[in-house]
Amino acid sequence: MRLLAQRVRGRPRFLLTGERLVVSGVARPFEAGQTVTVRFARDGRNVATNRVRLLPGPSGAGRFRLGYSSSRAGLVQVSAAHTATPQMAAFKAKPVEMRVIAPDMSEGARGPGVWLLQSALSALHYAVPMTGVFDEATGQAVTAYRKLTGLERVPDTDAQVFHLLQRGAGAFHVRYRRDGRHVEADLAAQVLAEIEPGGHVRRIYTISSGKPSTPTVLGRFRVYLKTPGVNSEGMVDSNYFIRGYAIHGYPEVPTYAASHGCLRVPIPDAPAIYAWVQVGTPVDVYY
Repeated sequence: MRLLAQRVRGRPRFLLTGERLVVSGVARPFEAGQTVTVRFARDGRNVATNRVRLLPGPSGAGRFRLGYSSSRAGLVQVSAAHTATPQMAAFKAKPVEMRVIAPDMSEGARGPGVWLLQSALSALHYAVPMTGVFDEATGQAVTAYRKLTGLERVPDTDAQVFHLLQRGAGAFHVRYRRDGRHVEADLAAQVLAEIEPGGHVRRIYTISSGKPSTPTVLGRFRVYLKTPGVNSEGMVDSNYFIRGYAIHGYPEVPTYAASHGCLRVPIPDAPAIYAWVQVGTPVDVYY
């Protein structure tokens, strides 16, 4: 017998509290009138037991289907077994499991739900820690994700964020794949991405580019100078790509264009970007 969990998506797979999980099963061989016991456990504790009848399915198999929803967060495991009868021997299916999470998260939250959020963002190449703690860095990654998916630019999550994550939305679309190992700054979305050869996204960061009175210069450039540490302007780990324009860390990184023309990144992200960017690295800046 084989179990399938439907309406469960994401990397890793998850559902939100209150969402309906549909479980279907297929058994071979099949005899009419047989039943299967399906159990739902949350965090190792049985929360529901259903006895369902096997119905005729394609190719001589038996099938069943039932739904379940959880109002509480936790790891849900579904198991199914058939007790021996004169018509059929005992058999059981390999259990399936998925994480049920409460979607509203903000700084200070912790636990498996936060770890799942971080895992889903990391799978899409956002710069995010894998700690199970919703810290400032996680909030910055959520903000970057919200920017690329057109949501309100705030550092917390809701059901809309997780519905998009379930669909795999929020990927960064590389514009200049032929530039090899390079950086792209999408000023409309206010994000920066490190791109590996072949157009593979390495990391995505939130940024703040030049405000309307001092806009960031658009075009295709190369890093010509790198200065580590903090300079007299408060710029941290600066990567200059044309004149005084640089990718650098800064204490203030609003969700909108607010700099004097540079590409600001959060100070905790600056060392990693500085280490990856080299003199000569192409920098593509566009709307």
